[in-house]
Amino acid sequence: MEPQSSEYTRDGTIDFRGRPALSSKTGKWRACAFLVGYEAFERMAFYGVASNLVIYLTTQLHEDTVSSVRNVNNWSGSVWITPIFGAFIADFYLGRFWTFTLSSLIYVLGMTLLTVAVSLKSLRPNCTSGVCDKASPSQIAFFYSALYIISIGAGGTKPNISTFGADQFDDFNPSEKELKASFFNWWMFTTFLGALSATAGLVYVQENLGWGLGYGIPTVGLLLSLLIFYAGTPTYRHKARTTKSPLRGIIQVPIAAFRNRKLKLPNDPSKLHEHEIQHYISSGKRQVYHTPFLRFLDKAAIKEGCTSSSSTPLTVTQVEETKLICGMMLIWLVTLIPSTIWAQINTLFVKQGTTLNRNLGPDFKIPAASLGSFVTLSMLLSVPMYDRFFVPFMRQRTGNPRGITLLQRLGIGFAIQIIAIAIAYAIEVKRMRVISSHGLEGPKDIVPMSIFWLLPQYVLIGIADVFNAIGLLEFFYDQSPDELQSLGTTFFTSGIGVGNFLNSFLVTMAAKITGTGGRKSWIGDNLNNCHLDYYYGFLLVISIANLVAFLWASSRYVYKREPVQVNEINHQRVLQMKSKPTLDELLELKV
Repeated sequence: MEPQSSEYTRDGTIDFRGRPALSSKTGKWRACAFLVGYEAFERMAFYGVASNLVIYLTTQLHEDTVSSVRNVNNWSGSVWITPIFGAFIADFYLGRFWTFTLSSLIYVLGMTLLTVAVSLKSLRPNCTSGVCDKASPSQIAFFYSALYIISIGAGGTKPNISTFGADQFDDFNPSEKELKASFFNWWMFTTFLGALSATAGLVYVQENLGWGLGYGIPTVGLLLSLLIFYAGTPTYRHKARTTKSPLRGIIQVPIAAFRNRKLKLPNDPSKLHEHEIQHYISSGKRQVYHTPFLRFLDKAAIKEGCTSSSSTPLTVTQVEETKLICGMMLIWLVTLIPSTIWAQINTLFVKQGTTLNRNLGPDFKIPAASLGSFVTLSMLLSVPMYDRFFVPFMRQRTGNPRGITLLQRLGIGFAIQIIAIAIAYAIEVKRMRVISSHGLEGPKDIVPMSIFWLLPQYVLIGIADVFNAIGLLEFFYDQSPDELQSLGTTFFTSGIGVGNFLNSFLVTMAAKITGTGGRKSWIGDNLNNCHLDYYYGFLLVISIANLVAFLWASSRYVYKREPVQVNEINHQRVLQMKSKPTLDELLELKV
C-alpha cells in the first residue's frame, strides 16, 4: 500500500488555500478545461482585432498602405513584447494566478474601449457623399489608446495562462508527465479554434454588419471566459516560489566567472561546487546536471582559489541555469525571421487579397482577411495528426517521448515556412503578369485571379506553425530554469513581437529605398503598380540564410539535464510541509 503522501503532488505545488495539492482533486485536464475556455475566447478577441485591423485603418481611418502595415506590426509587436513585463511581475512578485487576474481585467477594459471607438460616430471620421475626412488627432488618440491598453493586458495574460496550464501536470508522476507531453499541442489546438471563429466569422461581421458588433461579440465572450476561469479556482495547482530573487543567480554567474577567469578549471566537473542533495530537499529547488556548453562559465563554481573571500563559489546548478538562458537566447535570435514571415498573414497577404477576385456568386464577396481562417484550419487538422500519428510513429523509431527533439521540430517548421514564402513569391509573380497582360494598374482595379490562388501559402504557414509555434512555446517552457518559467515563456512571445517590429522596419525601408529616383516601389498604396514580388523574394532569401543559422545554433545547443533523484527530493518536500500556510505566504504575495 502506498504511503499517505502519495495523495499529494510530488512537484511541491499547492492548492488555492496554500495546502499541498491533492493529486486526485487538483490539476491535470480537469483544471485545464477551465483554462482552455478562456484561451479560446481570448484568441477570438485578439484575432478579431488583428486579422482585419489593416482594413479598418485603411478604409475607416483612411491611413495609407505603408502606414497601416507599420501600425499593425507595431501594435502586434507590442502585444507580443509586453509579456516580458508580465512574466517578470509573475515570477518576482505576484505569481502567475494573480498577475493573470489583474491583467485580464485590463484586457477587457481595452476591448470595451475599442468597441466604443468603432461604434460612436463622434469617434470616427465624417463622410459626406462618399468623401471621408481623415481621422482627427483625438479620434486617433482614443482608438490607439484602446489598442495599446489591450497590449498591456495581453502582457500579463499571455506568458502566464499557458505556463499556469502546464503547472497543472506533475512532472514526477509518470502518467501526468505523459499527459503533459501532449498539453501544448492541445492547448494550441484550442487557441486555433478561437482564431478560426475570428477569421471565418468576425471579419465578415465587421465588414458587412458593423465594426461595433464585430468587436462587441469577442468582448462579451472574453467576459464570459473569465467567469469560466474563476469557476475552476478550487481545482488549480500553484507553484510556490523557493527564492526571493530568481534572476540574481543568473546575473552573478558571468560576473563570478570573469572574476575567476585566471583560475584553472578542474578536469572532473564533480570537483566544482555543488550543494548536497539535502539542500534541494529542504529548498524545493531542482538540481541541474553539469553540461559542457559554455565551459568558461564553470569558473564561477570553482571551489579552491576563489578570489573573493566574502562569498562562497556559486553552484553548478546556478551555472547551468545561466547556461540555459544563454542557449535559449541563441535559439531566440534565429526565430526572428520566421516571426517576420508569420507577420505577413495579417498585413501584406490581406492587402494582396483585396486586389484579387473575391466573389463567390453574385451576392457574396469573401473578406480578404477571411483567408487567414485557412491558416487556422490547417493547424486544427494538423495538430491531431501530429499528436496521434506522427509522434507515436517517431517515438517507436527514436525512443524520444516527443517523437523528435524540440529543435528538430522547429527545423521542420522553419523549412515548411520557406516553401510557403517561395509559393507566395511565385503567386505574386503570376499576379504581376496578369496585371501586365490586362493593363490593370489602377489602385482599385480587380485582378482577374481568384483569391484562392493565395490558399497554398496560408495552408503551408498553418502547417509550419504546428511545428514551430507550438514547438517554440514548449521549448522555452521546458528549457527555462524552474523559477523563471513565466519569464522563459516570453522568449516565445517576444520573438513574435520583435518579428513584427522587424517586418514594420523592413516594409518602411523597402518603400523608402526602392521608390526613389522614379523607380517602381516594392510596396505602396497601389499594389497593382508595385513590386511586391521583389519583397517576397527578399524574404525568401533571408529565410534560407536564417535556416542555415538555425542549424548551426541547434547543433551547439545542449538540453537541460536534471538528476533522477529530483523525484524523491520533491516527494520528501511534501512530507516536510508540517503546517498549512496561506497561499499568500507560500507565493510570497504582497497585499
